[in-house]
Amino acid sequence: MADTEVETGEHEAGPDAKTARKAAKLAKQINAFAAAHGGAEGQLAYIGQTGTRVVLVGEDGAWGDLVAPTHAVAVSAAEKSGITLHESFDGDFAAKVRTGPYEWTRMAGIQVGGPSNG
Repeated sequence: MADTEVETGEHEAGPDAKTARKAAKLAKQINAFAAAHGGAEGQLAYIGQTGTRVVLVGEDGAWGDLVAPTHAVAVSAAEKSGITLHESFDGDFAAKVRTGPYEWTRMAGIQVGGPSNG
């Protein structure tokens, strides 16, 4: 009976297909960010059981992040999108980030009791 299930194609809707769909959806979001910001580069940061954060920096200095449920999904999405991945978020890569008043206000609000944006 188990052989029949495999031959009917039920295995294609299993974990590998689900992972591929999640990676494709994430790659689409990465591509949208890259298109809106003249291209993008990224870095993957493991965040524990929650998954892996995909940090994106656009050519215009804009930045954002997405969270993948697993490191494998994050790697697959980055490969599908074709972005350059950096090993760490430092040096020339970090210097590309441009922050604005919102980020500085939020950082001040969180760190030293500054005004909140909410």
